[in-house]
Amino acid sequence: MIFRVLEWVELTKGLLVGCVVVLLSACAAKPPVVAPIPVAVPPMLQPPPKWSESNLLSFHNEWKGTPYRLGGLSKNGIDCSGFVYLAYLNIVGDKLPRTVNAQRIMGKEVPRAQLQTGDLVFFKTTRTVRHVGIYMGNNRFLHASTKKGVKISSLNNIYWKPRFWFATRLKNPTLEQNMSIASLVDHVQQQDNL
Repeated sequence: MIFRVLEWVELTKGLLVGCVVVLLSACAAKPPVVAPIPVAVPPMLQPPPKWSESNLLSFHNEWKGTPYRLGGLSKNGIDCSGFVYLAYLNIVGDKLPRTVNAQRIMGKEVPRAQLQTGDLVFFKTTRTVRHVGIYMGNNRFLHASTKKGVKISSLNNIYWKPRFWFATRLKNPTLEQNMSIASLVDHVQQQDNL
């Protein structure tokens, strides 16, 4: 029996030494490599298209039938450049110059075959008079007509087609300009909740 007790003590002692060796070796070993927590990169925030057909149609519905008035800038009467000025301010949120001559030097000229929604379209209606509207797609443009007020017309209309002068595309805001602080804060909060 004493032999068994000694055997048991020896076995316990061996186990205890073995455990101490394992523990000490674990402390001396290199820490396990832990993969870093992936950092979520904000998605490319694509702003909704401001110059969309639906936005232009909504603006048209708000102003439809407003009579033409040279120099006008209200629902009592509006001229073509005033209408473009207000549409740009309302839909895009930025100011354009107020006159056709000032608006026509904005942006980059684009060929008629490459028109996109939101491009400004210019016409020579007489030798000295110029007209401006906003291209909507499908050869249509939104403008303040001198005879029928705010309306949608076709570039292929027998009156407008021969009077088409040129079109310009205004600069698109950069991604950085469209990423507001609020959207970045919202993104960070969403990542914290993951």
